[in-house]
Amino acid sequence: MKKFPFILTCLFLSLGPAQEAKLAVGSPAPDFSLPYATRDSVAKAPLRLSEIIGARNIVLAFYPADWSTGCTKEVCTLRDSFSGLQAFNADVLGISGDYVWSHHAWAKHHDLPFRLLSDHRHEVARAYESFNEQTNFTRRTIFVVNAKGEIAYTDMDYSLADTSDFERLKKALASLR
Repeated sequence: MKKFPFILTCLFLSLGPAQEAKLAVGSPAPDFSLPYATRDSVAKAPLRLSEIIGARNIVLAFYPADWSTGCTKEVCTLRDSFSGLQAFNADVLGISGDYVWSHHAWAKHHDLPFRLLSDHRHEVARAYESFNEQTNFTRRTIFVVNAKGEIAYTDMDYSLADTSDFERLKKALASLR
């Protein structure tokens, strides 16, 4: 019986500390540079996150794919609430693995007033813990990067089932004023 506590202690120590998310609120937002498109054009130069940090809070909206039903609902919700998000001093960046030409056509079709970034190799999605290795698609997640370049809000399970996740996003943005 005396060996039992020793075995449990060894098992506990071998497991190590619990793994926490790398991108906790308050941690620096990983920088990136990605090509992008708008409803008007495909940009000639990529967008670098570090070059736009400071003036506004940035909503990074990761989503699986252009033209899908769920993703269309997500970006149209952001589009329809865009002026309200701007009132919270927020800039929206949509990010998926689709190419910029798909982004441009999709943004034009839905009259999206924000930039769609092409993360075709999923490097940024991986850096933001938003890539699903099993499906090879970006997961639907939301991050807010504050004017200091820190993660100010995360939603790793952003859902379109109702408006509760979107309302939490707006509340988080309101708290950054």
